[in-house]
Amino acid sequence: MNMKRFAFILIFLSTAIISDFTAVAGRYVDIKQRIGGKVRTGVLFLPTELRAGAPIVTCVHGYGGTANPKHFDLDPVAEREGFAVLYPQGLKDPKGYAGFNVGYPNQKGMNVDDVKMLCEITRHVQREYGLSRENAFLTGMSNGGDICYLAAFEGQKTFKALASVAGLTFTWFYQKYAMTNPHPMPLFEIHGTEDRVSEWKGDPLGKGGWGAYLSVPMAVNYWVARNGCHTENSDTVRSKDSGSGHYVIRHFYSGGKGGNDVWLYEVVGAPHCWHNGDIDTGEEIWRFFKKYVK
Repeated sequence: MNMKRFAFILIFLSTAIISDFTAVAGRYVDIKQRIGGKVRTGVLFLPTELRAGAPIVTCVHGYGGTANPKHFDLDPVAEREGFAVLYPQGLKDPKGYAGFNVGYPNQKGMNVDDVKMLCEITRHVQREYGLSRENAFLTGMSNGGDICYLAAFEGQKTFKALASVAGLTFTWFYQKYAMTNPHPMPLFEIHGTEDRVSEWKGDPLGKGGWGAYLSVPMAVNYWVARNGCHTENSDTVRSKDSGSGHYVIRHFYSGGKGGNDVWLYEVVGAPHCWHNGDIDTGEEIWRFFKKYVK
């Protein structure tokens, strides 16, 4: 196992607050549903002003993590904008780490279709709470970002757009699905160039212990081409933290089929994280998703 990633997991878990969520506004609801013969759980955030047919964002935690809204900055945005946020909990793999099955060596033998599960638990919440059947979106960090790419390659139809933070396209995703032409899908990636866990430059030989994966630019460019985007604009913005030395190169690819855009935020100098020290990540993710709300 990549020891740097293992250290990150321990830090992530040490800050977790699993059972007690206190919202500044809105409320949290425990979710439990039997899917694929297993009881799957999660936490749902409902804003104070929840209207019938409101959108839903499903947010997936990282490897070894928990369904803890406090690890993200989506709920204040959801409270203001009136959408729900679902935080599903991953199952433990044979090594004892909770996560979502994307084919890591540690996950061998899991035999769990977590893309299908994310679709089903999201549809369950849509039905139970009168949310939009159409305006559902998927985001996540690290392992949660990885499964965003897998969902895109598998051609799922529950989520209208995907936003990965520090996520990867594994070589097996590409080899298995790229030539079958999954349908176009709006996609947003936020990634640090100094990420030593999910390497910006990729890991074609799988030396990090997670399996072989593409570089971030190559992974994103696949979806630029698949969506038929033909226009690129970019700009550079400063980090929120003036002392970090980081800055963000924002790449916007547009003109795609059905208005499907691809965004890439290249957080120069940043490590493996949710990146809300440099940008308002939750705000930026919703800004992207909101383009596709009907």
